Amino acid sequence: MHRIVTFVAGTLLGGGVIYAVNRPTGKQAVQPVQPAQSAQPVQPVQPGKRAPGDTSEFLRYGYPGPVSDFIVRSRYAASYNRALRNPNWVAEHLTRENLQGTADRADSEFHEDPDIPSSFRALLKDYYRSGYDRGHMCPAADAKKDTQAMNETFFLTNIAPQVGKGFNRNYWASLETFVRDLTKSFDDVYCISGPLYLPQKEGDKWMVRYEVIGNPPNVAVPTHFFKVILAKRKNESGFAIGAFALPNKEIDNSVPLTNFSFPLEYVEKAAGLKFFDQVERKAGVVAPLCSKIQCTLDHDAWKKKRQQK
Repeated sequence: MHRIVTFVAGTLLGGGVIYAVNRPTGKQAVQPVQPAQSAQPVQPVQPGKRAPGDTSEFLRYGYPGPVSDFIVRSRYAASYNRALRNPNWVAEHLTRENLQGTADRADSEFHEDPDIPSSFRALLKDYYRSGYDRGHMCPAADAKKDTQAMNETFFLTNIAPQVGKGFNRNYWASLETFVRDLTKSFDDVYCISGPLYLPQKEGDKWMVRYEVIGNPPNVAVPTHFFKVILAKRKNESGFAIGAFALPNKEIDNSVPLTNFSFPLEYVEKAAGLKFFDQVERKAGVVAPLCSKIQCTLDHDAWKKKRQQK
């Protein structure tokens, strides 16, 4: 029986956490998210003591980080993780108009990002004979407007290692087409994609394990990938929101996309990110994406457009 990974809200040491569990693909009751504990009141600064923002003593000779490099290109914005050598997230805005163009991916090549310090870059040689594809977060097919936009999707800051057969070349590609096709039903589609590093249960313990490719080891291989979507029609005041998280492995085309659909809050907890926080999440303002359109994948459509990705 095919098994997938889902998220269940739990608590550990008094704090809310998300962990992954295997479950059958049949319908299961979703556990509610546990509310976070109330924050403790901030104690006033006593006379003669430094204010919380005063770091002059401790960071006199520099701030160590972490630094998340913020990148803005023609067709996407991204945050890059220097430790894992992968993007934290890549954000796009898709419309029927900005998806038009004639740029051809065959004219583009993968390249290292010179805007990242050399000691923190993902390298082309890291992927050589690694067994993984260089998987786009912002697909090349979303950047056909011109050659520059297309080329920018091939920076390794927009790339993460993905299983090729059955995922990057198949199920993930179909999901990318699904997102583009949302512009046929919505006027504005905002999509944020990125990697996840989730625990698996081993015996009675939860362990996070992922491969690191390169020689010496340099780029982390995510266990999962997410796509979160905010879609809007101009003649409607509300939004549709969808969140999908897929394991980085071969997925049979017979598996419904809805098996990988989760509440947005679950993906946020797993990623440590906050998505679309300018949108008020309440009934009448947001609705599940899959209640507005049919969340199914056309696994033949992407094959016809593969050369334009």
